[in-house]
Amino acid sequence: MYMQVKDLSIKYGTKMILKQIQMNLQKGEVASIIGPNGAGKTTLLKSMASIITVERARIWIKDRDIRSYSANELAKTLGYVPQHTAFGYPLTVLETVLLGRKPYMQWNVTAHDLEVAGAIMERLQLAEMAQRYMDELSGGERQKVLIARALAQEPEILLLDEPTSALDIRHQLEVLELVRQLALQQQVLVVLIMHDLELAARYSDRVFLLQQGQIYASGRPEEVFTSANMEQVYGVKVEIGQGSSGLKLTATLPESR
Repeated sequence: MYMQVKDLSIKYGTKMILKQIQMNLQKGEVASIIGPNGAGKTTLLKSMASIITVERARIWIKDRDIRSYSANELAKTLGYVPQHTAFGYPLTVLETVLLGRKPYMQWNVTAHDLEVAGAIMERLQLAEMAQRYMDELSGGERQKVLIARALAQEPEILLLDEPTSALDIRHQLEVLELVRQLALQQQVLVVLIMHDLELAARYSDRVFLLQQGQIYASGRPEEVFTSANMEQVYGVKVEIGQGSSGLKLTATLPESR
């Protein structure tokens, strides 16, 4: 396994947030973490990104305890994009993307750094706004810049917390097509939190369904997205069918008793 989560439990005060989480992840796959609000999804992703410190050896990358990685090593291995980021300094789009090259820089920005950043910005259709300031952008545009910054790290693992939440449907598809290509062509392991269940089913190799801090179900999308699982975890009835681009899910409230 390339990345493993072993018996991960996290408690805040007396409240247990995550309970005995087990995940075995391979390079080249897209894994989605889904579940209702408060299920522990972001806490799990932050733990995998080493933002939340895990005391014992619970998270491993390439058979190494994540705690043994230096900050620079981890930045070259793992890219993390949060759902919300505050910008306290007036940086341009290009400057923000170049921050992703920091683990590789000795002193100055090199021609290679600019080449990497430029290629990613072209791919995400950000090149025309290279000199615009981040606080001038829409929420969706800022989200794409943050994804570009993470990609500039050239990571082997990409962790994304609701990467499409601020995007319109076209840009949602563009971002998800990009991460799918990264997984297939460059063998990047992509782990993302998703609320849009149809998109999660369409773009994921595996899905982890969380309920109250535990993995309720995991497996291929068709194994996890069942009517019984959706009703048990989300409290809704779901009609599931096969569309031309993947599973189609139609949710209705259960009859009141």
